[in-house]
Amino acid sequence: MTPVPMTLVTIIAEHVLREPLTADLRRLGARGYSIGEVEGEGTRGLHTQDWQGKNLRIETVVPADVAAAILAHLAARYFDDYAMIAYTSTVAVLRSGKFA
Repeated sequence: MTPVPMTLVTIIAEHVLREPLTADLRRLGARGYSIGEVEGEGTRGLHTQDWQGKNLRIETVVPADVAAAILAHLAARYFDDYAMIAYTSTVAVLRSGKFA
């Protein structure tokens, strides 16, 4: 089985965005995703998780064109109003049919 290049999209976002983001990912072409709670510190200091909940890390493996659509949507819809970062990485996957 030969690995196939795909794009990993990673989103770190506020807990309240879980449902809208997962719906967006599906609508934009992601066939699945993984979610985990994360904590950390950024340019604005520590996240106040006691009342806001922990941040989420949402990851999805998609073709490059779907990754570009996801990033464009996040920038247009969320970046101005929510604490969020998003980035991509090129990954090599087996069973690529599960992702595209």
